[in-house]
Amino acid sequence: MYADVIVDITNERLDKTFQYLVPETMEKTLKPGMQVWFPFGRGNREQKGFVLELKERPDFDPEKTKALTRIAEESVSVEGELIALAAWIRENYGSTMIQALKTVLPVRDKVRGVERVTFVPARSEEEMQAYLTLCIRKNYRARVRLLKALKEEGSLTLPEAEARGISRKALKDLKESGYVCALRETVYRNPVSRADKAYERKTLSGEQQQAVDCFCRDYASGIRRVYLLHGVTGSGKTEVYLEVMDQVIAQGKQVIVLIPEIALTYQTLIRFYTRFGGRVSVINSRMSQGERYDQFERARNGEIDIMIGPRSALFTPFSHLGLIIIDEEHEASYKSENTPRYHARETAVQRANMCGASVMLGSATPSMESYYRAKTGEYRLLTLTKRVEERPLPKVYIEDMREELKAGNRSVFSRHLRALMEDRLQKGQQMMLFLNRRGYAGFLSCRSCGGVIKCPHCDVSLSVHRGKGRQKLVCHYCGHEQEMMNRCPSCGSGYISELKAGTQQIEELVQREFPGARVLRMDMDTTRRKGEHAKILSAFSERQADILIGTQMIVKGHDFPGVTLMGVLAADMSLFAGDYRASERTFQLLTQAAGRAGRGTDPGEVVIQTYQPDHYSIVMAAEQNYESFYEQELIFRRMLKYPPGAHMLAILMSCEDESHLTVGAEYLKKMIVHLYKGKDMQVIGPAEGGISRVKDRYRKNIFIKHEDYTLLTRIKDRLEQYIEANEGFDTIQIQFDFNPMNLL
Repeated sequence: MYADVIVDITNERLDKTFQYLVPETMEKTLKPGMQVWFPFGRGNREQKGFVLELKERPDFDPEKTKALTRIAEESVSVEGELIALAAWIRENYGSTMIQALKTVLPVRDKVRGVERVTFVPARSEEEMQAYLTLCIRKNYRARVRLLKALKEEGSLTLPEAEARGISRKALKDLKESGYVCALRETVYRNPVSRADKAYERKTLSGEQQQAVDCFCRDYASGIRRVYLLHGVTGSGKTEVYLEVMDQVIAQGKQVIVLIPEIALTYQTLIRFYTRFGGRVSVINSRMSQGERYDQFERARNGEIDIMIGPRSALFTPFSHLGLIIIDEEHEASYKSENTPRYHARETAVQRANMCGASVMLGSATPSMESYYRAKTGEYRLLTLTKRVEERPLPKVYIEDMREELKAGNRSVFSRHLRALMEDRLQKGQQMMLFLNRRGYAGFLSCRSCGGVIKCPHCDVSLSVHRGKGRQKLVCHYCGHEQEMMNRCPSCGSGYISELKAGTQQIEELVQREFPGARVLRMDMDTTRRKGEHAKILSAFSERQADILIGTQMIVKGHDFPGVTLMGVLAADMSLFAGDYRASERTFQLLTQAAGRAGRGTDPGEVVIQTYQPDHYSIVMAAEQNYESFYEQELIFRRMLKYPPGAHMLAILMSCEDESHLTVGAEYLKKMIVHLYKGKDMQVIGPAEGGISRVKDRYRKNIFIKHEDYTLLTRIKDRLEQYIEANEGFDTIQIQFDFNPMNLL
């Protein structure tokens, strides 16, 4: 038997496999994913690495093939599917194999575990009593306290002993004398707090039950597929998740639940824990490395059935995975911004295919790509068209801020929103104010007519760039540049500028204009510390505040029955973000924001403030009409060959030398055009990145559009070979990003 191994993933430059003979003594033990030691290099120094694959026949001369030395102690036993998944990520997203392995094996090295030390008597009862009598006679006070405590309790943990004033020296002395022995056991940290209330099973609506029955019939028949659960806000998608999870777990399978942000962990965890108890765990970026390690070990040892977390939870080492749920599947945070730039949705589908699991995607505003696949039959579409208990959707008002300016109102709040806020405070009801800052990229907007300065070639907004003593407007797709403007080219107004506002300024304004209101703010500044998300959300849920102000983290998935008013401030800030997904993201954010109001017994109202009241994304969001938005947006995507109308490959480059970067980028473009001329392919750029320089590194992008995803992967492979063979690219950092969610 022969083993293909990759050198330990800390060695970045060794990104290829090496083949070794497997000794007969290892053949029955060795498995893909294990760590092994082997002779490496000319000096045959011992090196550690991962086994990727086992083969019966060698790829090289067996006479020259060295043998593995031994299996590494405490070897990380990883399912072969995770190693294969790393290879799939490397091939489909562009990275080294080492980078892909680091992604799927996020907790490779063992972290020092938490040990519980318990001290128990090591002799018979008669011998212990005799020794106690001796210690009393010799006035060994510390030993006497310890022996009496052991006689009373039978055993003592180290903290219990220290609480009784028993020194570690006394414990050590009795242990060395043979009268006490120490029992050690590893205790895995559990980040899940026990829920205070018992789970109350809810009666499913007809639509919910129909979705559950469809999944369960397929699952019982051995059919494993991808489902898209499209339900309006407040339609009870989580209850559907809970029911299908129950069916999967009843068959001895395990479930991974992906959520886009830590802010959603609090309510999600409470609901899942009350249903499934201690078999639920969670990981997130705020946990320590030790806590994360413990959760993966608990999963590996079969101590939990459900793992909840962001995209890294996808690589939980479950050996009997049966279902992957991706809640709010449209969220951009499911796309990695580091190499490899994988998307959790596609990667989840691939892992499910490898281990025979199903995937359920859920959203009130599905991504264009997912809904397109559901429409073409690749995914199974399940729909929830009504809210739980048939509660009405909130009434939505679109306030034209141009008219507010004409009426002399220069405030952030429209007159209508201010009146509704005063009404809710008088009634003792809660409200949320959402500042739509997602994707803000410094575009120019006219407050008089609502016009935005756009690229004449790409139908995206031009972004403001500052540097070298002047300001300019730049397109991040094609590189088009033009001079900064002081007046609106459409109406001639001088009220043209970058819209600047922050949650802190909004909080100060609210406290000034509504001095009696109790206000909470939730953004990156107020949630830096561990546990702050849960603290803020818990306080608002318990009615300790009247108004919650925040960015996009407050509008996703939260369920606050007391909220009857949602105010959306500056809806345009994501609409003109210099990104072809800007309309989609605006529609998603506004629809999700509107869905937070009226989830209890009282009806809800929503005020959307905008300078673009007639834009289809805003109009359709106010109507909660996803289908109409999808049809309109798809026309735009097909015309300009953006996903899902076509596929896009972004080549993201950075270098400390701007001129060297420019030359390298031009060489790559010429290579692409030369090799694939006549393929009906669009090559755009090189253009400056969204931020042209970061940490003294200049940035440029090239975009390639084509309907065939496979062709784009072939281009990526050829370019990787070209880059590897040319030393000129050694100082240029290059990343590949398929169907990018955010520009570099």
